[in-house]
Amino acid sequence: QVQLQESGPGLVKPSQTLSLTCTVSGGSITTNYYYWSWIRQPPGKGLEWMGAIAYSGSTYYSPSLKSRTSISRDTSKNQFTLQLSSVTPEDTAVYYCAQSSSLDPVETPGPDDYWGQGTQVTVSS
Repeated sequence: QVQLQESGPGLVKPSQTLSLTCTVSGGSITTNYYYWSWIRQPPGKGLEWMGAIAYSGSTYYSPSLKSRTSISRDTSKNQFTLQLSSVTPEDTAVYYCAQSSSLDPVETPGPDDYWGQGTQVTVSS
């Protein structure tokens, strides 16, 4: 069974770059034909798909976040990483990583999705 674990700082200052890593076990991030997504949920709001990196290494981003978001991977460590620049308090959320055969598992859940437990990130000075 695939397991995903998010890691990174829980507190980030405004204007800085938020960096999170998702470590995957029980499966490979290069396995056809999965997407590896970052998703967040601000307090009191719904889930928001931020972007994904495909098994091929291609990246896809939400149009609303594209200018501030970068997703990369380290296949040797079986990890993928989110960077969100110029953060504001509105970026405070629980951040999740997920594996899915769907590009956007929030809008269209896949038949065998796996999610991490999520990590709280607060943007505050």
